[in-house]
Amino acid sequence: MRGRMLGAGVAVLLVAGCDTEAEPVALPPPAPVAVDVAAASSGGACRLLDFGVIEQHAGVRFDVAAASATGDSHTCVVRAGQDALPELTLTVTRTSIDTATFTADVVPEKAAKVPGLGQRAYRRTVSAKGGAGPVAEVGWLAAEARLVTLRYATARDTAKADAERLTEALVTLAGQLDIRAL
Repeated sequence: MRGRMLGAGVAVLLVAGCDTEAEPVALPPPAPVAVDVAAASSGGACRLLDFGVIEQHAGVRFDVAAASATGDSHTCVVRAGQDALPELTLTVTRTSIDTATFTADVVPEKAAKVPGLGQRAYRRTVSAKGGAGPVAEVGWLAAEARLVTLRYATARDTAKADAERLTEALVTLAGQLDIRAL
């Protein structure tokens, strides 16, 4: 008799346990997935840039790009995450100026000539101002009737000599840009 009662009691407990629904278990949200998005996905002048190619030449991995356009000018700014500096800016503007006008009116004083880039080209380093470090700049008149500028604004603690060496890297990067695509 004792065995039957024990068996009946176990059966009642098993049946009673099946009748109640278990409380849902809260799971933590999944970790965000980092996606490597190309600079070109921002459109505009950013279509001409590639984060990997920039890193190859400038030595910095950028991962944020933003494009804008005003009239005949197209601009792309690339940065590394939330950091304001360093920053690389590409500006492409349709133009009708010739090489003489470019040399007389666009090329800054004390800029070095760059052979083999577009119809005419220059490079220069601008001294640090305010909270920014020196700026490396390359500008050229492309054969496709475009005025193009690559400006790399460095962080505050960057030496001017380092920015000067960066202009050489920007010249190489500039030579790889297909301005006709814009």
